[in-house]
Amino acid sequence: MFVCVFCASSQKIDPKYFRLAADVGAELARRGHHLVSGGAIVSCMGEVARAARAGGAQTIGVIPQVLVDIEIADTDSTELVVTTGMRERKSVMDARSDAFLVLPGGIGTMEELFEIWTARVLGIHQRPLVLLDPWGLYTPLKDLVEGMYDQGFTRPDVFDGISWATTVEEAFDLLEHTVPRIVPGIDEA
Repeated sequence: MFVCVFCASSQKIDPKYFRLAADVGAELARRGHHLVSGGAIVSCMGEVARAARAGGAQTIGVIPQVLVDIEIADTDSTELVVTTGMRERKSVMDARSDAFLVLPGGIGTMEELFEIWTARVLGIHQRPLVLLDPWGLYTPLKDLVEGMYDQGFTRPDVFDGISWATTVEEAFDLLEHTVPRIVPGIDEA
C-alpha cells in the first residue's frame, strides 16, 4: 500500500515531532508499505522519508519546482515528481496514494487534510484517512468541527470520513483495517 503522509515542514518545532515522523517512516516500512510525501528533505517530511527508506520502503516525493529551486527536494527519493505548483502537487499525491496519514503540522498540512477529508465525506474516494495526534494538537480542531456540526454547518457523518489515533501502531492498524464508507446516493447509483 502507498501511504501518503501529510506532515510539517517547519524546522522550529519540538524535536518530539521529528521522532514521531521517523517512527512513522520505520513502521510504514516494517509493515511493507511505501511512502508518498511532499518531497522535501527538511523537518518531518525528511524524517519520515529517511526512516522509510532505511527500512526498505519505496518513497515517492512530490514537490513543486519552486521548492526544488531553493534546494530542499529529497533527491534520495525512489521517485521524485516535480510539479508546476502546489495544486498539481496535491493532485499527484492524491492519485498515487492508497491511504492518507496526517501528522501534526501547520496550515499546509491542514489544507491537505481538509481536501482529502471533504472528498471522503462526499464519497469521492473511499481510501482510509487517519489523523495521528499523540499530544492533542488537533483536539481544538475536533472540537471546532463538532461545533460546526452542532450548528448545522456539517453533515452528521463528518467524522465517519476520518479516524483519530494517538499511537503510531494504532494509526497503521486503522489504515490497514478501515472499512470503506457507503455514501447514499453516490455509492448506490
